[in-house]
Amino acid sequence: MVSNSNGSSSAEERGGQMPVAAAAKNAPPSTWTVFLFHFALPMALVAILSNINDIYSGLVSFPSHILHAGDNNAGSIQKSSTESNVKKPTLSSKERPSAASIQHPQTQTTAKITTRPTVTTKSSTTAESSKTTSSNRRHRQNAASDPFHQQMESNIRTLRNQYKQAVNTPTEYLAAIKLADFLKYRDTVIHDGGTYQMEAIEVYSRAVSLLEDMWRKMMTNGEDTRKTTIAHGNEQLVDDGNDYSTGLNRELFLDYESKSIEGLLCAVYCNLGKSYFMSNMFERSVQSHNQCLSYDHKYMDALSSRGQSYIILGKYKEAATDFYHVLQMDSNRLFGNVVTGLARCLSADESVLDGGWHSLVKLLEADIPRQEESLRRAKELTNNNADGTAKHHADTLKHMHHAMFQYHDTKTKNVSEAWKHLSKGNEFKMSTLAPFDEAFEIDKVSRLKSVFTEGFWPAGMGSETKTPIFIIGFVRSGSTLLERILDAHPLIVGTGEDSVFNGRLDSIRNDIIKASTTGQDEFLQTVKKLADDVVIDMRKRWEIIYANTKSEEDLSQEEARRSQEPTRFVDKMLSNYMNVGFIHLLFPNALILHVVREPMDSIFSAFKHDFPPGGFDYTSDFASLARLYHSYRDVMEHWDKVLPGRVTHIRYEDMVKDLPGMAPKILEKAGVPWDPVVLEFHQKKHAVNTLSTTQVRKGVYSHHLKGWKRYEEFLGPLLKRIGSRVEFKLNTSLTTLSSYYPA
Repeated sequence: MVSNSNGSSSAEERGGQMPVAAAAKNAPPSTWTVFLFHFALPMALVAILSNINDIYSGLVSFPSHILHAGDNNAGSIQKSSTESNVKKPTLSSKERPSAASIQHPQTQTTAKITTRPTVTTKSSTTAESSKTTSSNRRHRQNAASDPFHQQMESNIRTLRNQYKQAVNTPTEYLAAIKLADFLKYRDTVIHDGGTYQMEAIEVYSRAVSLLEDMWRKMMTNGEDTRKTTIAHGNEQLVDDGNDYSTGLNRELFLDYESKSIEGLLCAVYCNLGKSYFMSNMFERSVQSHNQCLSYDHKYMDALSSRGQSYIILGKYKEAATDFYHVLQMDSNRLFGNVVTGLARCLSADESVLDGGWHSLVKLLEADIPRQEESLRRAKELTNNNADGTAKHHADTLKHMHHAMFQYHDTKTKNVSEAWKHLSKGNEFKMSTLAPFDEAFEIDKVSRLKSVFTEGFWPAGMGSETKTPIFIIGFVRSGSTLLERILDAHPLIVGTGEDSVFNGRLDSIRNDIIKASTTGQDEFLQTVKKLADDVVIDMRKRWEIIYANTKSEEDLSQEEARRSQEPTRFVDKMLSNYMNVGFIHLLFPNALILHVVREPMDSIFSAFKHDFPPGGFDYTSDFASLARLYHSYRDVMEHWDKVLPGRVTHIRYEDMVKDLPGMAPKILEKAGVPWDPVVLEFHQKKHAVNTLSTTQVRKGVYSHHLKGWKRYEEFLGPLLKRIGSRVEFKLNTSLTTLSSYYPA
């Protein structure tokens, strides 16, 4: 099933020539006319309608304390009504550059935004805003034109101005922290490849430098550098060695203005470490958290976040130690992710913790009933904190039950007990989310099909480059394995989970619509430039991460291995299966690899994993999971129909069962020479920030194939919803085995 890249055929290909007169009379519209009618106008309408739909959600879900982040300091930091550029500090080679939960220590609001554990404080968030935020996260991925995004950008400009005006004043450190916090917050809720990550890192680094100078002066003068007592209502909290009254943990919930100098240093070093984590600079993340812990080795926020970095680096014993320390101190279970983090470590290697699974299970069996009782009481409350408190306990119970699922799934092999905990964990998770919007999902696919029709793509459109390699597919389909195989080749680089293309897509769409009114030549140049800019940003991102994550020894070894600069950059964003039409528009020659796994293995794996907040929130429920899977299959079938042969399909099972046979075919398709080093991809020292981190380090193994069958007795309703699509007939040239997956 092959066609030319434009999805059209010539008169000769259809069999013979038409008479000139007949050809003139019956000539179809030019590809340019077709493009303007079928793309520019429909996409403009889609953009307008999408923005109208987002107006309410964007305004309501925007955190008010962030929206007016600069107002609290009006007396000390003069505001500017005009936009100014901020002169950002330049980092040294040792300081240069991701991450974590967003901590808003200057507020009293729960801010559960990212994959990392957060510091949860007394919540003043209303039920309405909490649910609205959850239900609209999927609108935030590419939203450069919606009010939410525009308000974000406006506030960033304001905070930059405040920071610029505060330079060389006593409040410079505070202005720097607030700007960096907002930049980090913005990159956790708008997933566009980390637009402001480097700026946040530089501004945090400047704040650290200022605070270190202040700390040294205070030490020289014999001044107190941390608080000895903290007022809590009418009581005074003293350091009695327990939980949150210990050391700098007592300052976790204070706003910046109320923290001691060491409390500030810990908070800023933590957020710097989380920003490094978000930027895939995991070694530097650990270093920043180490700096924080040098002031207080029990600071829970740093321990929990450092543990997450250790997991990515494959240091499971160190991660388990950090997580367990937090569990012992965190009586209120404010750091829920340490539970599932510790379970991941034990699943990878039970010996990393004294007592192994027993130590964690004993704690959870005692704690789960207490958390359930706390949740019951929270639901009976009617005050402003009720919803936030209930959500916190539900989220904690989700983590605990998922950890117990992993215990029974991997250790006891008790399927019934494992399923009981998985079901409960997912129920608690879904209770914190707004109802799934099935109509929105169906409409999204319908609009895509109506815009990207057969013969839609004009000839000569886009860049001729083959530099990007796009990996797409359904979640938990084996994409990390494919990326690691490719990344092991000296000429190919994997750029992680943040898709530069996906991040730019909204602005690319808008620029294309604007340029479509300028004339064909200028339009084609605009599209080519947009494509080339994506490639430039891919290379820049790699260069920054490469320069800041390698030791001198690693660099020398890597330079010896790579005799020349990489020629391919892998963009792995699974949800880009929705964007194949745009990918082909900008990069008609780029390789698009669709990795597909046995349907129920992929679907059940999605159901049993707790993904970071965002696009996969609704995989924990049979109905919404089935709808998401059907949308995926509908879209992939559409691309094969309108762009036959454009997407290269690869079966995960083929890679697992016959990697020596598949790897050469994959590299040939990627346009690079064969190199046997790719067969040892798992031995390459490379940090992988996905839920597949622990699996990919083990290399290729097949014992997990058809793993869903263990739970088949519980999956009847899901199987019914998936229907005939439990089989996936797939035509592909990259295969050594069977052509479809039976149920």
